[in-house]
Amino acid sequence: MKLVYSLLLFLICQINISMAQSKGDLKIKYYCTNWGMTDSWDTFCFRVKEAGYDGVETWLPGGEAREEMLAALKKYNLALGLLSGGGGQDFGSYFNSFSNNLDEAIKVKPDYINCHTGKEYYSFDQNKKLILIASEKSKSSGIPIYHETHRGRFSFAAHITKDFLEKIPELSLALDISHWCAVHESLLADQKESVNLALSRTGHIHTRVGQPQAPQVNDPSAPEWKSTLDQHLAWWDQVVENHKKQGKTQLTMCMEFGPSGYLPTLPFTQQPVADQWTINKYMLDLLKNRYKSL
Repeated sequence: MKLVYSLLLFLICQINISMAQSKGDLKIKYYCTNWGMTDSWDTFCFRVKEAGYDGVETWLPGGEAREEMLAALKKYNLALGLLSGGGGQDFGSYFNSFSNNLDEAIKVKPDYINCHTGKEYYSFDQNKKLILIASEKSKSSGIPIYHETHRGRFSFAAHITKDFLEKIPELSLALDISHWCAVHESLLADQKESVNLALSRTGHIHTRVGQPQAPQVNDPSAPEWKSTLDQHLAWWDQVVENHKKQGKTQLTMCMEFGPSGYLPTLPFTQQPVADQWTINKYMLDLLKNRYKSL
């Protein structure tokens, strides 16, 4: 009898160990923005696959462009993350647009939806209403819906977002902390409480590097931005560590340095000072190497 009991105890321990190990296996999926894309969907998706990305993040196109996108994603075995938002002259029309756009995005069954949510000048209750309708749709569809930290949205500043996070438990962020660097004109050393709370509630990351005067450095590989890049890496490391501690199995990241215009340009010629594709590929390789041991 003692032998049987010992064997059962051993098996239970092994099962618990196995479950703990599988629970801690975090996979990161890497997406390429199509912001600034000039190629056809087929050509773009071919380049994305060859570069080593897992998927594409984009606003949902309509009509033939949608069919072309879905066909190219399937052809090259790429995942899809969608951006979504709203529009309108008043809150009522914005709310309806926001809700309808989410419904349309859900139909495509993306891996996640990243929302540009509300306005910085909407009231707390108005922005909360948008967050809660997104939460309802996320629960009913099973698709994660995140709200991006972004200038002009409810989440435009660290301390403002902190208030939303504290009062809305279901709120989950797409962290683009580069915007906060510009809004607060700092690398947020004096906003640690707000930043740490945001990091603990992040489900998706835009891996753009911001600086105190802009939401995008000209080239993150340049030595003059090393300390700035290191700070962003430290923030992203914390998100990864939080996911591991919480037993989550997946985190998504999008390489989202923007094209000419967002990327600084030279006067008169409007030539970009660096190459958008090369910068995003640099970030992809940097992060895949950094987190390869997960």
